Amino acid sequence: MRKTVMALIIPIIILIIWGILTTYTGLIPSYLIPSPYAVLQAFENLITNGTLLTDTVSTLIRVFLGFMVAALVAIPLGILIGWFKIADDLSGFIIGILRPIPPIAWIPFAILWFGVGLGSAIFIIFLGSVFPILINTIDGVKRTDKVYIESAYTMGASQLQTLRKVVVPAALPNIITGLKVGIGIGLMCTVAAEMIGSDNGLGYLIFTSTSMLDTASAIVAMLVIGVIGLAFDYLFTRTERKINW
Repeated sequence: MRKTVMALIIPIIILIIWGILTTYTGLIPSYLIPSPYAVLQAFENLITNGTLLTDTVSTLIRVFLGFMVAALVAIPLGILIGWFKIADDLSGFIIGILRPIPPIAWIPFAILWFGVGLGSAIFIIFLGSVFPILINTIDGVKRTDKVYIESAYTMGASQLQTLRKVVVPAALPNIITGLKVGIGIGLMCTVAAEMIGSDNGLGYLIFTSTSMLDTASAIVAMLVIGVIGLAFDYLFTRTERKINW
């Protein structure tokens, strides 16, 4: 209870200061920073006309699809690279080059290759999510205690059985960590991609709202993104705690 109260103190203080500065002082124009009441009104309007629900669902679909593709590619590939030294040697250079490139830098290419729409967004989300999942999976496989592996071999397990029943379960906490980081980066990439290469979604809502100086609606969309990110983080953190041994 005390922890919950402490966590709420700073947001409440920020809300009070925000309300005073934007409502009573007149120091900040409403088109730059709207008042909390204006944001609440914008939230009500966006809910009433269905825009917020439609754009939120569009963003979630993109995040889910891009993230799932990244996970389906990165986890098996990470296990392969972490287990076989030759795969690690062959892939290290290309991963080292591609990983530092910001996913946003690929947006022009994504639009060129896939057009404006779902395909380009999935590609950008994939690039944002794939490397955290891949690197954590590789690390998890490499960190598997050699004693467990040798014990499995001693008991007559094949390499595939050892990989499936010893290495992958041991690497699971690292894999979950990679998934948690990956989906967070994927969400950020989604919003950025929607601002440039989409005609719906929360990123698109932020872009169109600010271009019309409707900053209250933009803040609503930003807060929804924050809530989505918090929910993702909570789910993966709970999963981490359950499987971490």
